[in-house]
Amino acid sequence: MAAEKLTKGRFLQIIFLMAVLITAFVWRTVTYEDTTTTASSAFSCVLGSQNCTDKESKKVKNISLTPLPAIANQPLVVQIDNTNVKPTAVVEGVSMFMGTIPVTFEQTATGWKGTFSVPECTHSEMEWAVKITQGEEEIVATFTVKK
Repeated sequence: MAAEKLTKGRFLQIIFLMAVLITAFVWRTVTYEDTTTTASSAFSCVLGSQNCTDKESKKVKNISLTPLPAIANQPLVVQIDNTNVKPTAVVEGVSMFMGTIPVTFEQTATGWKGTFSVPECTHSEMEWAVKITQGEEEIVATFTVKK
């Protein structure tokens, strides 16, 4: 196809289309709001062998992780001392995204026991977060896994 001369009408169409696209880009950039995946009311803590202590308020939840230190590709058990509501949980990487790992819970005499394992990372240590939901309450507990 041979090149055609740029007419005044075609030039105005190009200018109009560029103005619309630039306006849409500027509007989207100005009105953009970053969405957070964690609810602001979520209880956030660091998992230990005995309990889960909130980073800011120092409140304690009866949630524990065994064995400690956690090792990749080994079964990990999270124990929740609550017999009322069956929890649901997923594990996600904090240091880097490694997928979403479901936690399967079974009831025990003292609460709920969830089992899962995390894959090995290229780093020697990686931080993970288990997001637990019990009814209306959401708990985000972080823990470190070694290779």
